[in-house]
This record gives sequence, C-alpha cells and structure tokens, in this order.
Amino acid sequence: MISAKMKSLVANGSVIRAMFEEGKKMAAIYGAENVYDFSLGNPCTPPPESVRKAAVEILMNEPEMMVHGYMSNTGYEDVRISVAQSLNRRFGTNFGPGNLVMTVGAAGGLNVALKTIMEPGDEVMLFAPYFGEYNNYISNFDGVPVVVPPNFADFSMNLAAAEPLFSPKTKAVIINSPNNPTGAVYTAAQVQQLADLLEAKSKEFGHTIYLISDEPYREIVYGDYEVPYLTKYYKNTFVGYSYSKSLSLPGERIGYLVIPSEMEGFEETVAAASVANRILGFVNAPSLFQRVIGRCADEVSDMSVYIENRNILCRELKAMGYEFMEPQGAFYMFPKSLEPNDKAFCAAAKEFRLLLVPGSTFAGPGHFRLAFCVSRATVENSLESFHQLAKKYK
Repeated sequence: MISAKMKSLVANGSVIRAMFEEGKKMAAIYGAENVYDFSLGNPCTPPPESVRKAAVEILMNEPEMMVHGYMSNTGYEDVRISVAQSLNRRFGTNFGPGNLVMTVGAAGGLNVALKTIMEPGDEVMLFAPYFGEYNNYISNFDGVPVVVPPNFADFSMNLAAAEPLFSPKTKAVIINSPNNPTGAVYTAAQVQQLADLLEAKSKEFGHTIYLISDEPYREIVYGDYEVPYLTKYYKNTFVGYSYSKSLSLPGERIGYLVIPSEMEGFEETVAAASVANRILGFVNAPSLFQRVIGRCADEVSDMSVYIENRNILCRELKAMGYEFMEPQGAFYMFPKSLEPNDKAFCAAAKEFRLLLVPGSTFAGPGHFRLAFCVSRATVENSLESFHQLAKKYK
C-alpha cells in the first residue's frame, strides 16, 4: 500500500506531463505535423557544438575514473572552479568552488536548499503565477506553501499582498525570474524591495528568512531587460541553476546551487547542503556532464528561434484578439483564456489540435500557458488553429 502523501500526488499528477503524453497520442492519430503541442518547456534548439565535442573528447581522452568515478558530494572541484569563474566574469560576483554544489538540475538544487533549511510546518512563500512543482518540493519536507496572489497587470511580484502573509513560521521565499509561466523579468528595483522586506521580517521574527532563486531561464531575455543577480541584494540567498535551457540539455539534469559566503552560518549551511545532496538520493550530479560543464560554462545555445517565435506569436495573436503581456524572458506566453474557465478553454483548444496548459495549474486562473520553444514551422502552422479557436468564442 503506497503512502497517503503519494496517493495525493498520483491523483494530482502533473497537468503539463499529462498534456505531453496526450500530444503523443494525438500525433499518432493526426500526424505530428498536424498537432501543435505548446505544453512542455522542452528546448527545440540544439546544444552548442562545443558541448558535443567536449563530451567526445572527455570520453576518449580522460581516464575512466576521472569521468565515471565517485567524487566529493559537492561535485568535482575543478568544475566548480570553472563555474565560479564564469559567474564572476559575467556578474561581478566573488565566488569560489566552496560556494557551489553541483546538483541534478535546478530541481535538485532547490530540493537540496529546502532540505538544508526546513523543519516540518515551516512556511515557504510563492509569488503566483509559479511553477506548480514548487508545491511538491515544499511538501517533500513537510512544509506549507503560502501563495501570494498575482499582479495580473504585469506579473511583477505582488509585494503589497505578500507583506501581511509573512509569519513566525516563514522560512523561505522562492522566486523565478525570468518567470515560468509568464515570461516576466523582475527588475532590480523589485528585487531590492523584496530584499528590504525580507531583512525587516527576519528582524521582526528573530530568525533568517531565506530567498531561493530558481534561474534556469536566466540567459533567455528579450530586448533590454536584465536579470539582477540576487546574492548582490540579499545575503541569505540560494541560487538554483540548470543548464537545461541555456545549453539545451534538459535530459542531462545538470545544474548547481550557489551559497554565498556572506550567508549567515555559511560553513554549516554548505556542510548541510553537501550532505543533503547525497541523502536525497541524487548522491552527485552526473559525472560526465559535470566534466562537460567545466569546459562549456560560458557557452549558450542559439536563442534566435525563441526570438522569432515570440515575435510571430505576439504579432499574430494580438491581431486575433488574444490579450497578454509580451514575454520579457523565458520561452512562455501567458495570455488570458477566452472564457473564465481556463481548463474548459484548453479542452476546447484540443478540437483544433492545440495543446495548451491551463493557467490554474500555475495559480494563475483565467489564463493559459503557451510554450513557444518549438520549431518555427509549428508556430506558423498553428496560427490558423489559434484563429479558429478565437472564432469559436467571438
């Protein structure tokens, strides 16, 4: 008999993954080219050639125990040095290998951070709309999600609504910028306001409230938008990062967790994170792709297809009457659904072979998420279906 917690998780499985599986079934019926699957954030652009070359050279030339052997819980030191130097060059930080834990993607990193700091009953604040898996990560450690209602006007952090939701049980705040599902990028001014609020609330309640930044989309930004590096604003910040999007490596599950030296109880926190990385079952980040990252930490996949898809969809959907904020980063749009019931709207979209994710999945009801990390042909061929869907309602 499975546990009661797992029964709940099974019953409320990922809507996104369910849509992805349904897309495969529809493709078998109608042909993949006639199904427009915007459900999953799976990068469509290939990894840089340097990644393939690095993997081949490592496998051919490095000693097997250097590639496939055990390592420190925090990952290979030379890889952590390479990643730290890359961060320092790009963001003016001052990290060394001791500030990094190599993790099984950003999801692994966030779970390591939460395992490190949480007690049962602790509260973790989330700004809606947000990636729904955060609820499960918090539940893993018997924590309680506290959801801040959205700013539907521009999807910035709703700090005014957040302030009264803090309590003596608040242990952490998770933010995600560029944001999944909205494409919003939080400004430096917003981040500073959040940092000031966290400082004030930590002082009020007499304990540290941590900030956990989930950053797999950091490199995918449009126009002049910039993504602030959060450790510069608030010392008690964990940064979880994944190369799934920047290097188009989602299946390799490789990333890292940053713990700045300024964090309160830094040495104890790093020691705990190192142990958490092992006992959560990850043990270590994948060894081969740690080695690859050590050589490719400054590389980025070609993002031009996302820019083109964004521009096409913004222009054409706006002309059809869809309402949305133009995404500032990531590869998602979050338009208003054409009826209040976003789940019913996404069900109706399937009539036109469009696979969209209801906004309520992200605590953003009345909207839908459209992942435009697909081929340009898929975007262009889907436009008539979006047009017919709009006609159905208007």
